[in-house]
Amino acid sequence: MTQAPTPTADTVRRLVRTLLKDGQDTAPGPEIRPVAEVGEHSTWWVGARHVLRLAHDREAAARQRRELRLREVVRPHLPVAVPVSVAHGEWAPGLTYTLDTRITGGTAGEHDVSAVGEDDLAGLFSGLREVPARQARNLGVPRTAPRSLEALRRMAVRAAERLGAADEFDPALMAQLAAPAAAQLAAQPGTAVLVHHDLKGEHLVVSADGRVRGVLDWTGAVVGDPAEDIAGVAVAVGSPAAVRAATLAGYSARPCLRGLWLARCDTVIRLAARLEGRGDAPLPLLRAQLRHAWEAILLERVTEFREDTGDTGDPGDIGDTGATGATGE
Repeated sequence: MTQAPTPTADTVRRLVRTLLKDGQDTAPGPEIRPVAEVGEHSTWWVGARHVLRLAHDREAAARQRRELRLREVVRPHLPVAVPVSVAHGEWAPGLTYTLDTRITGGTAGEHDVSAVGEDDLAGLFSGLREVPARQARNLGVPRTAPRSLEALRRMAVRAAERLGAADEFDPALMAQLAAPAAAQLAAQPGTAVLVHHDLKGEHLVVSADGRVRGVLDWTGAVVGDPAEDIAGVAVAVGSPAAVRAATLAGYSARPCLRGLWLARCDTVIRLAARLEGRGDAPLPLLRAQLRHAWEAILLERVTEFREDTGDTGDPGDIGDTGATGATGE
């Protein structure tokens, strides 16, 4: 098997000059610098207006081709920006690139999301539900089965004990999610929607005034469990904001709580793994994500759900927490 080439600054510079040439071959061209991000693409800032993303293997190239088609489908449904490709093609045989417009703003780690920004997130959740799942599937977007919250809970309980021994986390907090509660929060049939599936902080573009201006990197999108995106936002900006936004989008208590506990279990498991030498994510980032996921909300106690198959409705259908619980703080 031939090893895929590694893009260098010279490779990127030559490609960019070809894409953005203005007839002046002697022009130095825009500044090129790598984006400090790990992932499947080699990503470079191109001046102040563009971002160049290069797939480094054929599987990533296939996802990037699908992403370009998917972005055009989701764009009309969303109140936030989706990058526009001004040029795309192959930078090496079988390996794709896209030169995208840059959406102005920082990351969710750099700016707090405001109340108006939560409305933007609600619009994102609502818009994703409006995208016809069949249309997404026809583009090649895969369908994924919901994760087992009970299996994840068992892993998180063990991880929490290890974090407790390291004085990183109070393992008693995991008692809030007992096995019967995890069973009640199983994903319901017929609730699959288009899911971004990677709504981490660096993929949410947030302006200094707290508005969510755009969503980046749609290569991991799936048709699946909407609670995964609620979980992603909880990890990125905090559980109260995620639950409030999901509730504004029409999600009921079940998917909100499911997303909350997916986020909490995931962050416990990831931090424990990192402390044991597995993975290379920065510890400060993992600790911040843990804090975000474990921020308290009013909708905490799971008692008994009425039998329902939908994912919308009155947040009061969750036992004795009351109808106001799903709004978070």
